Amino acid sequence: MFRKINQNILTGLITLLPLILTLYLLYWFILTTEAFLGHLIRIVLSDTYYWPGMGFIVGIIVAFFVGVLMHTIIAKKLLSSLEKIVQRVPLIKSVYLSIRDLLDYFSAENESNFEQVVAIQWGDTGMQIVGVVTQTNATQMPAGLNHSDDILVYIPMSYGIGGFAVLVPRKSTRPLNMSMEEAMRFALTAGVTSKVNLNN
Repeated sequence: MFRKINQNILTGLITLLPLILTLYLLYWFILTTEAFLGHLIRIVLSDTYYWPGMGFIVGIIVAFFVGVLMHTIIAKKLLSSLEKIVQRVPLIKSVYLSIRDLLDYFSAENESNFEQVVAIQWGDTGMQIVGVVTQTNATQMPAGLNHSDDILVYIPMSYGIGGFAVLVPRKSTRPLNMSMEEAMRFALTAGVTSKVNLNN
């Protein structure tokens, strides 16, 4: 009886946790945006014209227009000039560039630039590891690692944030019929909740 109860509780947690975490992140984003922009709005317009939620709405509108502007040459040049200034500040440069590159990699606009989801064959053991190819151009690799027969593969960690970037011989990889999103979900959940095709 107790085993059945535990199984039901576990099933309930597995069902509810993704939804709860998603709603919590959305809630956190709304509160953060509202707190920051809402404060600015109250300074500019005074409390008389401010109403709860205005900061979040303004944030969405600003993000939309920034996205539209970033398709213009002038905005791209301005951003490039700003990035050159940021790159001169040691600590800020490292943090900014790392965050920018990560967000650019997972952005919808760069989805077509994803190389391929692959299975890496681990020696003669028969073990395979799912990863995403991030670089195939040897000329863009660091000196000493730019072998033409190697590709760079990102291996995400299960039940955690992070992963490993490894250089792998092309002959040790096998393309999989998976999207990047499917591969990340499969790896992050250790294959528990994702049904994907590992045979190609």
